[in-house]
Amino acid sequence: MRKEIEQAVALLAEKDRKSLDQALELLQGTVFSFSMKVCGQREDAEDTMQEVLLKSVPHLPKFDSPRALLVWLYKVAKNRCLMSRRRSKFAPIKDLSLDDLMPDRKELEQIAKSGPLNPESLAIRSEQARRLREAIQKLPPQYRIILVMRDMEGLTDEEVAEVTGLRAGTVRVRLHRARLFVRKKLASYAQDGGTVRSTLGRAPKSATLFDAEKRPQSCKALFAQLSNYLDEQLDDSLCERLEQHLHGCEPCKAFLASLESTIQQLRQTPPDSCNKATAAKLRHELLSRIPASLL
Repeated sequence: MRKEIEQAVALLAEKDRKSLDQALELLQGTVFSFSMKVCGQREDAEDTMQEVLLKSVPHLPKFDSPRALLVWLYKVAKNRCLMSRRRSKFAPIKDLSLDDLMPDRKELEQIAKSGPLNPESLAIRSEQARRLREAIQKLPPQYRIILVMRDMEGLTDEEVAEVTGLRAGTVRVRLHRARLFVRKKLASYAQDGGTVRSTLGRAPKSATLFDAEKRPQSCKALFAQLSNYLDEQLDDSLCERLEQHLHGCEPCKAFLASLESTIQQLRQTPPDSCNKATAAKLRHELLSRIPASLL
């Protein structure tokens, strides 16, 4: 649950104009930040923010539950983003194959040559942030929505499932493949001499590179479970088996480090801010529409 939503509901309960203005400002920031990550265009994000907030006014008296407001807000924003007039720029709707997202020998060699994983290098610099945004925008929309809500907006699996109408298991599958996709894009930038290579992790010098003929099934099974492992959602027996595999497969261990690094970058991405003058003007209009029952 985003703390901004909880704060907004608490402010709405105070039923005075100043508190309402503060609540709307929090909701504006939430919708705009989400929309920028999904749409990738500031004008579309501002349009989404305005439409969602205008739609919210008649419903605000009904929201005494932060979870209910969160689900409603993200659902409306999600639908509006997908209907954007720039929707043609979205990546095509297609399914991501786990086989396509698994690394080949060349990629693992690149991981092995990369510099050691340095927590300080995970700070989002301007070039890294640009590459990360590019990778996210190349995701098919049904995966992008879930990645943004889960890893960048901080929603839980259950909240994402409620917003999207998907089963929690489907959310987990799409989240994992979206993470692998973004990791793969960042790795390709590193191979091309980009600036993100220092965050991709490193295999020990003694690592035996992945041999597709020797380890196809065991490594493929591992790759399907990496996100559940990192999010501590594996049962004890599966976790033990995965850790045994990692102990004997240095390339997979290096790949896990690179995926974890990618997730950290996603979670550390700072929120986008809307234009203050535009936001203040919209709130002024919204406050004029607030029902008297809220004041």
